[in-house]
Amino acid sequence: MLKFQLMTEKDRREAAYIERRRIQEEERKKRILNPRARLIGVDKNALESQIEEKKRLEEEKRRTDQIFEEHLRKADELAVALEHKQKEEQKKFQQKINTFRKNYQKPEDRREFDLNDPDGKKKELPCRMNDDDPRLGPSSAQKFEGEDLVSERRLKVQKEQTKSWLEQQFMEKQQAEEERQMAEDAYKAAVIARDIRCIELEKIEKECRRKLEEANTQYNLALAEEKCKSNLSKTHQTTNDNTAEIYNTLTSDLLTENPDVSQSNMGPGKILAYLYKGMSDEERSQIRNEQRLQAEEARKKRESDVRMQREFDDYINGTQKSIYLMDQELERKQRDIRKKIAQENLKMAEEHRSRKNYFDKIVYTNRPTEDYFQQFNKTSR
Repeated sequence: MLKFQLMTEKDRREAAYIERRRIQEEERKKRILNPRARLIGVDKNALESQIEEKKRLEEEKRRTDQIFEEHLRKADELAVALEHKQKEEQKKFQQKINTFRKNYQKPEDRREFDLNDPDGKKKELPCRMNDDDPRLGPSSAQKFEGEDLVSERRLKVQKEQTKSWLEQQFMEKQQAEEERQMAEDAYKAAVIARDIRCIELEKIEKECRRKLEEANTQYNLALAEEKCKSNLSKTHQTTNDNTAEIYNTLTSDLLTENPDVSQSNMGPGKILAYLYKGMSDEERSQIRNEQRLQAEEARKKRESDVRMQREFDDYINGTQKSIYLMDQELERKQRDIRKKIAQENLKMAEEHRSRKNYFDKIVYTNRPTEDYFQQFNKTSR
């Protein structure tokens, strides 16, 4: 007995796929191993109904692809618009910074501007203005030790200069703090906008997947209902055909070799089953060509499905790579998420070990017997 609590979603899909193949094989055996169908030939009406069903499936697939592509296009347009908006906000913020620097951080307002002033020499005073010039030192040979006549004024000027420097340093520190706060606010706003964009993209992707699953569910329900009706119709038709065949066998010449006798009055292409002696070479060739075309169409459809799945995987990988690059800047905020992911991985590893033990100890313990070798050459393959 299977332990469904140990089965994953992939195991359930594989079990459903195996059951569907088994049912198809039983139907094929009934059709291939039926002597009446093998002697009479292929039902043309059934082939035409299969062709119509295939066309309808392709149309439904195309419509689903168009819906999915439309959602992807809208998501891309939204992502481009959000990115453009973020670039515009960064541009405006940079313009504000440049304007602030231009108005409040001019080079001539800096404390050390006198060291780099190109007109500094022009602004300097002559080496001596008068006998009390405080700029005259011992090396000037114009003022000697002990002649400090302006000490009080010099000390006053030094105190005022020190006070001015302290005030200027305080203002510069305050301006630097305001600039740092503005830059931090701008960075926070940019991070919030990026998070909002990621959330919106994730919502759009989930909505697309949900609609695709709903459409697939509705299609499967309609297909099951149609198949049920078809089985009832086939059963009723088979009963009528069997009754007609018994009646025709009892009331007609079964051993005639004239091919014209098998032609029905219902119209061209219609034959009488109990008088039909087989298909001609031309009819067999036509059926083989039709089957070859159907196989080619099925191969192209599989290749298209594989290509679309690969493109979708490339798109998902590109999106995940972009999200990963953005998440590098938010690694500090993702520590708790990584812990949860680690716990989920441990849980999945435990489930994997349990499932492996289940298969090793329960599923793969049997040995092939004579019944296993006698089951070959009994199917339609």
